[in-house]
Amino acid sequence: MKKYLGILLILTIFNSCQTAAKKENNLQEKYRPSYHFSPKKGWMNDPNGMVYLDGTYHLFFQHNPDTTVWGPMHWGHATSTDLIHWEEHPIALFPDSLGTIFSGSAVIDKDNTAGFGKGALVAIFTHHNPKIEEAKTGLHQYQSIAYSLDKGKSWTKYVGNPVLPNPGIWDFRDPKVMWHAGSGQWVMTLATKQSITFYGSKNLKEWTRLSEFGNEVGAHGGVWECPDLLRFETPEGDKWVLLVSINPGGPNTGSATQYFVGDFDGTTFRSDQKDIRWMDYGPDNYAGVTFSNTENRQILMGWMSNWAYANTVPASSWRSGMTIPRTLSLQKVSERWLLVSTPITDELGAWDTQEKGGVQVKNGTDDWSKYIGEANGAFELSFALDKVATFDLVLSNGKGDELVLGFDEATNQFFVDRSKAGDANFSPTFIKRTVAPRILDAETLTYRLLVDRNSVEIFADGGLSNLSSLFFVEQPFDLLMFRSSTTVNVRDLRVKVIK
Repeated sequence: MKKYLGILLILTIFNSCQTAAKKENNLQEKYRPSYHFSPKKGWMNDPNGMVYLDGTYHLFFQHNPDTTVWGPMHWGHATSTDLIHWEEHPIALFPDSLGTIFSGSAVIDKDNTAGFGKGALVAIFTHHNPKIEEAKTGLHQYQSIAYSLDKGKSWTKYVGNPVLPNPGIWDFRDPKVMWHAGSGQWVMTLATKQSITFYGSKNLKEWTRLSEFGNEVGAHGGVWECPDLLRFETPEGDKWVLLVSINPGGPNTGSATQYFVGDFDGTTFRSDQKDIRWMDYGPDNYAGVTFSNTENRQILMGWMSNWAYANTVPASSWRSGMTIPRTLSLQKVSERWLLVSTPITDELGAWDTQEKGGVQVKNGTDDWSKYIGEANGAFELSFALDKVATFDLVLSNGKGDELVLGFDEATNQFFVDRSKAGDANFSPTFIKRTVAPRILDAETLTYRLLVDRNSVEIFADGGLSNLSSLFFVEQPFDLLMFRSSTTVNVRDLRVKVIK
């Protein structure tokens, strides 16, 4: 009998420990996104080295595995076949005697130009030397390379690093490399203080300065970072887009990404653009770059946070996630070529799509909660209005949290108000209400939002006006109200729920 009671006591304690562990795990995971990538543990910021190889997308990322705040940078590594379901792998690149591993890119060296092997995967990254002596001289950042012969499973750093020494520039980082067929060379797009400098190389090891862009154009409220040079085919011929992240100085304060439309001849990027154009007006889409080796398709992912408060957002064992991958394209609006972003969810079989058709809302509120009740806070919703009108979408839950988003016709702005969406007081720099101008002058308005357990991404007017925002609720949103002070006709209402 005593033996039986002893076993029963042990089982009771074991079950109690399991329950406590499960509760603790749920507490730690309460802000974990459902379909956006986030690291298993530790800190994450910029996406790095993104490349498509043999049916697999490789995402490397700025990573501090030992704590949930920014620190000694490594390259974390994850892969996916559909850009939604990710498998995290062991760390790819560790700090060494040359410094920590800052942002960069990866290419497939199909013709063995570097001599590491035909089809080698080559990473080009910034070494950041934290030693005080180097920092005082401004020579603490320089570019290095590493290569993989087993599709990214293991990496060897080049013995001749750094391949591009610092010429005396304090901010000298974030190389994005591409092959430019017209000039028969690798082209590196590099952030250099508040400009972008282009370098060329035949072998990824020896680099020559080509040109510089940006000193007198664009936004200059902060340092320029994480550039990317993209080619688009248009009816008017090839157009080139230069992405430049800036911190601070964004349209809603803090971090953001601007872009320039122009031409590139293999040596010089030129643009006649006089206005400042933002890829995403939301506060939580930064350092976004595209995957290489995707032929003519440009697929971008960004870091879903903002340097104004990134180190202080609620977290437990991990901190930060990525945006939904987006396909980029160009659209001509009023004689301006503008960048368009659309989420890749259209092509994924992981979504259960429900067609809801049309709804007429007469001077009041329509309850759409039934459409998202089973989504557990992770869904996509889209619709169109036959006529532009002010409207609110109010997401809420049983705890009284509210996220309000919509369009204000008086100011011609889309907006997100997260002031009551859970914890919004962890930092005085956390931006409570953000806005984006309506760029398209059309009578019909289209609206698309992706909601995850801690974020919303809005793609309005087909992806011309975008807003990406974090929020921190402990209980998923399961209530949704559509409000308008006028009668509006809602058509093409669709809901997609992640399976």
